[in-house]
Amino acid sequence: MHVFRRILGTTLALLLCAPAAWAQQTHVISASALDQAVQQRVGQDQADRDAIRNFLHRSEVKEVASKAGLSLQKAEAAVSTLQGDDLRRIAAQARTADQQFAGGATTIVITTTTIIIILLVVLLIVVIAK
Repeated sequence: MHVFRRILGTTLALLLCAPAAWAQQTHVISASALDQAVQQRVGQDQADRDAIRNFLHRSEVKEVASKAGLSLQKAEAAVSTLQGDDLRRIAAQARTADQQFAGGATTIVITTTTIIIILLVVLLIVVIAK
């Protein structure tokens, strides 16, 4: 009976340790590739936040927001809370409007479109922040 217990104990110990040994096999993606992907994502998110903040600092945006009674301070504070699809969508809209301003958008159609985009960006940021 004593031999049986030793064999049983050894077998159970091996079975409990085996999954840990199997778990140390190489993975589909290396740790360095995973780190690089995470750093790239963090960098892209930061670039998106910077694009939104730069857009909010434009004098045209400040003017439109003040006329509409929107708080740019709340919008700017909310930028750091944006994530995922919301962050990418708002950053894309901010970049589009910023390019229109930089290109000297002076026609009525482009200015109206730009104002609508500005208001949408600011409203989205404020709504998401709540």
